[in-house]
Amino acid sequence: MVSAAQLLVVLDGTIVNIALPSAQAALGISDADRQWAVTAYALAFGGLLLIGGRVSGALGHRRGFVVGLAGFGVASALGGLAFSPGMLFGARALQGVFAALLAPAGLSLLASTFTESRERGRAFGVFAGVGAAGAAVGLIAGGLLTEYAGWRWCFYINVPVVALALAGAVFVPRSGPQATGRLDVVGAVLSTAGFVSVVFAFSEAESRGWGSAVVLALLACGVLLLVAFVVVELRVSHPLLPIHVFRDRARGGAFISITLMFVAMFGFYLFTSYYAQTVLGWSPVRTGLALITNAVAALVGSTLIAGKRRAPAALIVPGLIAAAAGMLVLTLLTPESTHVFALYLAPALVLTGLGIGCVMPPTASLATAGIAGHEVGAASAAYNAAQQIGAALGTALLNSIATSAAASHPDAGSHAASVHGYTTALTFGFGILAAAALIAAPLTASRARAAVSS
Repeated sequence: MVSAAQLLVVLDGTIVNIALPSAQAALGISDADRQWAVTAYALAFGGLLLIGGRVSGALGHRRGFVVGLAGFGVASALGGLAFSPGMLFGARALQGVFAALLAPAGLSLLASTFTESRERGRAFGVFAGVGAAGAAVGLIAGGLLTEYAGWRWCFYINVPVVALALAGAVFVPRSGPQATGRLDVVGAVLSTAGFVSVVFAFSEAESRGWGSAVVLALLACGVLLLVAFVVVELRVSHPLLPIHVFRDRARGGAFISITLMFVAMFGFYLFTSYYAQTVLGWSPVRTGLALITNAVAALVGSTLIAGKRRAPAALIVPGLIAAAAGMLVLTLLTPESTHVFALYLAPALVLTGLGIGCVMPPTASLATAGIAGHEVGAASAAYNAAQQIGAALGTALLNSIATSAAASHPDAGSHAASVHGYTTALTFGFGILAAAALIAAPLTASRARAAVSS
């Protein structure tokens, strides 16, 4: 049930991208405003995650999970029924609000229910496999639903999934309230404002450029607010996010790894989809079906490899290296490349899928391992926030790099220029994953050795 909820949260980050052109035409959304169908969800989700973790602890993680599920289903139905741009954007924001409660509640339930090392590895393997495949599944489902059922079904499809998950929630162990003490109101305001400012800056950077005064001001404001948040958390008696959670070396390595993995991978999905449709001329459905390769590889990596390891932390660095190798394969593409799927896309999709499948289970497990019950919600929320920040930064940063590289090409506007832009951005993605592996290696090594020896 937790994995089904995780699929909803991750899938909705990408499924609307495919449906957006049809929704824009149907509702009369302007080009300037269409980004809000994506941005509204990202801002609400990323900005409220830490509060969602605290609310989940106050309600009890099981109750928070059920409330988040039900609210997400209602918001999805409203999105499908939207008759105006404002209603669509509002529904997307409401989805983000309930996702900010649902995601940390689900991960907290998983962490507190599965405590024995081998069963914990299997549970986190399934959970992470669904999450890792979710972005690709979103593109596949978005293409199929938009083409054969209409864009509204990209929202309606969530409702039966929510209903099934709610029906199965009776099997989720009951849990009482975990959080005690008063809500850290100052910390809540600072964290929400800081995350919203940073994520919005990344979103605006795609259209305005990184040198824009608006983008720089938003980034500076966001960083200052988050620094102030850390200062407050160090001083209050009941912090929203206990800073000592990050003092463990292995946990810090897990947070760094998953953040940088999402920076690189969301750019990878974006460019793979663009390349297949604009350069190869594939339909959205064919493009989505090709991405099944990545989803299957991610499931194999998370369940059959990471899920059966006694020391899954040892897979973080190899997983990052495998994903980097997959990214490197696509940097070899040229406008004249032939047999593209067999020689380039398939190997890249398999390697990146195996990589993310091997990275997500151990990082999710490490993020919540050895944490007191009343703090696991905060750690779960921080883990999800790291993914959101990484995804937002990766999409904006790598898209900017690709656009600049394509514009500087002698044949700007041609397929050759587009391919040059994609490969340049993917080269940066390769560098990010390689750097993540170098950073994570010394941080996670001790935890991996300890798990093996025990």
